[in-house]
Amino acid sequence: MTMSTKAGASPEGAHRYVAPQLLIDGEWIGADARETSPVINPATGRAVGHVPHASAADLDRALAAAEREFPRWRKTSPRERGRILKRAADLLHDRGEEVARLATLEMGKPLAESRIELHVACEELEWFAEEARRTWGRVPPGRFGETRFSVHKQPVGPAAGFSAWNFPIGNACRKLGTALAAGCPMIYKPGEEAPAAALAVARCLVEAGVPAGVIAVVFGVPDTISRHLLASPIIRKISFTGSVPVGKHLVKLAADTMKRTTMELGGHAPVLVFDDADQQAVLDQSVQRKYRNSGQVCVSPTRFYVQDASYDAFCDGFAERAKRIRVGDGLDAETGMGPMVHARRRDAIEALVQDALDHGARLLAGGERLGNEGFFYAPTVLADVPDSARIMSEEPFGPVAVLNRFSGVDDAVEKANRLPYGLAAYAFSQNVATIHRLADDIEAGMLGINSFNISMPEVPFGGVKESGMGSEVGVEGLDAYLVTKTLSIT
Repeated sequence: MTMSTKAGASPEGAHRYVAPQLLIDGEWIGADARETSPVINPATGRAVGHVPHASAADLDRALAAAEREFPRWRKTSPRERGRILKRAADLLHDRGEEVARLATLEMGKPLAESRIELHVACEELEWFAEEARRTWGRVPPGRFGETRFSVHKQPVGPAAGFSAWNFPIGNACRKLGTALAAGCPMIYKPGEEAPAAALAVARCLVEAGVPAGVIAVVFGVPDTISRHLLASPIIRKISFTGSVPVGKHLVKLAADTMKRTTMELGGHAPVLVFDDADQQAVLDQSVQRKYRNSGQVCVSPTRFYVQDASYDAFCDGFAERAKRIRVGDGLDAETGMGPMVHARRRDAIEALVQDALDHGARLLAGGERLGNEGFFYAPTVLADVPDSARIMSEEPFGPVAVLNRFSGVDDAVEKANRLPYGLAAYAFSQNVATIHRLADDIEAGMLGINSFNISMPEVPFGGVKESGMGSEVGVEGLDAYLVTKTLSIT
């Protein structure tokens, strides 16, 4: 395994950083005289800045502003809300290189991946800008004499958004863009690991014309922030992207005041590879998607089940490709995979890999830390991993692929559905009957057949079982911020 930069080296431009701030009622607030936490460059392990934490008074101010502005923002025409979102998308696109570099500096992913993330985020803002005009209801034909019925869609009210650090640009656009399109103010708490990239999105929205108080961006201890916001009757909707345990905790808090919830939680995506699939093409796609963002992706393919006749060659091909990936600082153009986001994630992966080996798994590639600084871990491939190993039941959220074999369709479906998660799943086969069977029986909110491309702004993104409830993006994502009112007039 090779590193694309020498230990201790940092590509030119890595020092550029925008100091994180809070955004509350239109005011940008710095870290002076506040509790802060360091923002660590995961490629070096050194702090590049500090993120200010919001106090209880800050949160109350943000809540009051959201409550004050909701009546005005909901009355702003969908056309005008859409214009603001499109202007914000244009601003973000124009600043693309700067914002992408912030994401890479904070998150570690290769710059090419950050650029793709930014492009997709702009597309989502643009799509919601257009879809905001179509939040209409319906008028069914009457059946009670002169009584006329109509169904209306109205903004649910101020919302709270929480998201993880792995896609700081995309998550910010998705959370804030959906709420704003629907006519709802939002208090948004991104991950403290990548604050500046998320704040860049908020700055574009403010400069595009979002009124003061309609959006707020806060940071702090996640449990403290969430408890304070969810205890307030002002918040009527929450949207969360993150782990299953935290999602369950937030649902319990939301239940006390019957807040609407959208929960996009973790997964443990199975990949079923049948003998009749184009094995080389599947290998090329699988390795690229597995190690994207160092595997720190909720829909990352993780549990690879390969049919018996193809299994041994697939294992060899996967390991060979994984070993060719160049690991290093994401700002280096030669880098194919960056570091883990922080030491905790690297340590967690290391423990899962060792546990799998202790249970009899075979190590085909990786399985070690890389470099003398930063949080690098080699792209890892494990084969013949028993179900008793923790990694077969716990989402690894890192650069580890686990490979096992299956015999037939029944066996494949049983293995894919074994866990309580159901976010994404993938399958590769040219047999029409097999494809139809998988489409019916795989338990997942998103299923890719002969493709890992399962997301675009027009289609819902969400899971089933313990992977969450509700959907983001698509018309379903917008509808989650709208309440339905039936009107009867005689």
